[in-house]
Amino acid sequence: MSPYAAGRRRVRRSLAVGVPLAVLAAFVSVDPAVGAPSGGARVTGSATLGDIPLGTFSDALLPGTVADDRGVDLGGIGSDIYPAGRKGEFWTVTDRGPNGQIKVDGVKRRTFPVPGFDPAIVRIRVSGASVRVLDAIPITTASGKPVTGLPNQEARDEAPYSYDARTPLPYDPNGLDTEGIVRAADGSFWLIDEYGPSLVHVSARGKVLTRYVPKGLGLTGAGYPVVEALPAVLLHRKVNRGFEGLAQLPGGDLVLAVQSPLSLPDTDAGEESLTTRLLRFSPKKRAVTAEYAYRFDPVGTVDPGEDDTSELKISSVVAVGRDRLLVEERTDKAARLQVVRLDRRADILGGRWDDSATSPSLEQLADPAAAGVPVLRKRLVVDLGKVEGVPGKIEGVARVDRTTLALVNDNDFGMTDGAGAFDDRGRLVDSGIETTVTYVRLPHGI
Repeated sequence: MSPYAAGRRRVRRSLAVGVPLAVLAAFVSVDPAVGAPSGGARVTGSATLGDIPLGTFSDALLPGTVADDRGVDLGGIGSDIYPAGRKGEFWTVTDRGPNGQIKVDGVKRRTFPVPGFDPAIVRIRVSGASVRVLDAIPITTASGKPVTGLPNQEARDEAPYSYDARTPLPYDPNGLDTEGIVRAADGSFWLIDEYGPSLVHVSARGKVLTRYVPKGLGLTGAGYPVVEALPAVLLHRKVNRGFEGLAQLPGGDLVLAVQSPLSLPDTDAGEESLTTRLLRFSPKKRAVTAEYAYRFDPVGTVDPGEDDTSELKISSVVAVGRDRLLVEERTDKAARLQVVRLDRRADILGGRWDDSATSPSLEQLADPAAAGVPVLRKRLVVDLGKVEGVPGKIEGVARVDRTTLALVNDNDFGMTDGAGAFDDRGRLVDSGIETTVTYVRLPHGI
């Protein structure tokens, strides 16, 4: 048996049988009280992932990758959630791993306290008030090496530093900041990544089969095939705001959501814009077949009291019909779910709005519809910010049935920003925020 296969068997066995909590157990009790309704929506259940040391988790998958986890537990699996076929079971995916920001001489530096961490696909089971890890699949290169979560390209991505922001770390062209996840009929997975931004096809064993990136990205040195198949305009993605939402339509096509408006023509335009983009990708054609303009509600509508438009993000998209999509608009504190229909007449692919020289850009238009841009029409389904019991920073949404949703939050591995994230011994000062799966019942089907 290969070390890879043995590692996967060890983690499946260890995580499934209920080893003591301090090692690998995943049981934490919570108050099962049902929250107050919002328009009839209410929380019907909540479950929490217990403490699993990140080093133990990682070593069971790829031995030797994490020498020191600095006291960090497994987290970040709330980047997305996708039904696994059995009641209470879901596929989730971690992001790039523990990371934060520390100011040094007035300049923010991106820290990676556990640089050896390898993003993973994690299968979970929700049972009562607990979340248990059933299986985990490391994401690897074609040769089986970890892809890591480190940034890819100097100047384009943030420079990576050690936990204290003092020591520079190397860039890694294989690195992925994974977010959305869906599982194809053949058992393989599709993931999205914020760095490229990119769409990543992964085998059932976790090996990257192909990474689709924007035309002109020029990523070299990766240990897997890189194909420039996405519109070049995506090169203008905001740093750390690439793709974050991914949906699989009934026919197999994928929908990718750019988390925030593009920085087109510059950063200021992107920070002030309310218009982002959705892409339709055909796995059969291996190409983008449509593009849509999506308009956020004003930030104060999504999150009352917030006045910074740049806080708006799309973090999840879910197929709810042949051409209908549930879209999550959020800040870190609040979220609203909208339904849109992917109308063919709204397709802007390959037109002037994909030309970075177009002025004003799509992102600069105060009223795209008035300028002749076919913006997707949307309908509010639920304001999660008004549903008692829903945690903050919801990044994953799954449709359980016509009236029930499963939500998962990103707890950032218990990380916070600033020099106080770690103590004098270099050990994590945990935020206390846990990974939680929350069920919400809607008054009407979607």
